[in-house]
Amino acid sequence: MTVLISVWGASPGMGKSTLCGGLARRLSGAGLRVDHFREEEILTRPQFAAVAEAFRTTGTVGTGTLIAATAEFVDSVLAGGDDVVVADALVPFVPTLLAMGHDEETVDAFLTGLTEVLAPVSPVMVFLDGNAASALSRAAGREGEQWLDRYVGKLAGYGVSPPVTDVASAVTYLARERAVTLGAVARHGWDLVVVERADELSPDEVLNAAERGLRLRPADRDEADRDEADPDEADRDEADPDEAGRGEAGREK
Repeated sequence: MTVLISVWGASPGMGKSTLCGGLARRLSGAGLRVDHFREEEILTRPQFAAVAEAFRTTGTVGTGTLIAATAEFVDSVLAGGDDVVVADALVPFVPTLLAMGHDEETVDAFLTGLTEVLAPVSPVMVFLDGNAASALSRAAGREGEQWLDRYVGKLAGYGVSPPVTDVASAVTYLARERAVTLGAVARHGWDLVVVERADELSPDEVLNAAERGLRLRPADRDEADRDEADPDEADRDEADPDEAGRGEAGREK
């Protein structure tokens, strides 16, 4: 079975690209065939050529084009025999749809079709949650203050809602983007792993939390299997968080 792990964050600077690299290395090291789909590759992957051309010529892309390109990509993954795709900010395209002015009803309708197309690769989202203002500041520290000005300017140019004019309003917009993204994938039955306070964690802590949520490590799978076999024990763990050893990540469906 092929699995698509799509990594998103509540804001730039949460560490999603670093997490994608870490997951790809861990999974490859475990002997799995991994396709690491980097964020910028949507402009170079042949299956997304029509998407790249639409962005280049018009600055926007139709929902039908996104669905068709994703279907081509799924076919290529299945034909290539990969076990896992680790995708950096690819599906479900919610930020792209919001930037193009689509409302939440349109986003929901789009997710219905997208979820059907992605069914053969069992999509799961890993979402890095946290303080958007803090993450933006961290990204600016890494990329330079001009990066933050460009980012705010890009959002302002898209005419998103609520409108963005400065860093504070960008944080407000990102809160909406977060809510729409998480709500849409939950309503359409995607597996969802949320890494909380990702902006406060080290890259290794984020990676470990994501692995626990995804049950990639044998010890995590064994613990989950014991919980399923003995629900009373699972209830005791939930009542005693120190004993359960959880905290950074939660899995929802």
